This record gives sequence, structure tokens and C-alpha cells, in this order.
Amino acid sequence: MNDPVALVTAGIIRNKGKLLICQRKAGSRFGLKWEFPGGKLEQGESPEECLRRELVEELAIDAVIGPEIHRAEFQYPEGFHVRLLFFRVEEYRGTPENLAFERIAWVTPADLLAYDFLEADLELIHKVARGEVRL
Repeated sequence: MNDPVALVTAGIIRNKGKLLICQRKAGSRFGLKWEFPGGKLEQGESPEECLRRELVEELAIDAVIGPEIHRAEFQYPEGFHVRLLFFRVEEYRGTPENLAFERIAWVTPADLLAYDFLEADLELIHKVARGEVRL
């Protein structure tokens, strides 16, 4: 299958031992699924530039993007093929505001498995649960 691959970034934002996760709006593609904030690369953007832009648009924060900490590729049954790059957000200015989601939440890494995450995020979530990746 030669479906185009969507290159997507996601930010791992930490504060006082908790991680920021976001729930997609009801009625949207993959509605009410949880994810880490981020989005699709636009033409001419680096992954880091994309994530910085998305965090302004979605959460109104100005972020310093750190290293890539995980990469996943997933083919959804309806044909959507995604390559997802997860970056650590080293620091940010501003207080995250929900500008684009149903809900946002600060959760401990141990609680991630209790949320209904997008399938493309699950590899990372399970590695965190097994202690293979620290966020």
C-alpha cells in the first residue's frame, strides 16, 4: 500500500511530575481520543518548528523544543498512515490554555494507561508503563 505518510509531531510537556494530555473534540476525526499536543508538519517546516507553532495555536504557550524521545509509525484501518515524532518540551512561557480540545489534563505517567489514547500513541504509552521510556 502506498498511502502518503502524514508526518506529525507531539510534545511531552511536564510540570511538577505530571504530563499534559489533550482530548480531541467530539465530532472530529478520532473524536474524544486522548493525545499529546502537536500536529501535522506544514510545507517548509522542521519538526521542531511545527511543534512550536502547534503549541502556540493549541495551548497559547511559547515552548523550547528539546530532543526527540520516541518515534512511532501507525497505519489506521481507514487508511490514515502517520509517522509520529515525540519531543520533550524543555520549558515554556505562558500557562497552557485549552484553545483546540474537548479537555486538557495534567496526569502522572502512571495514569496514562487509564486514558483512551490514539492508537499511534499507544506504543509510547506502553513503553512508559514498562519503564522503558522516561518522560
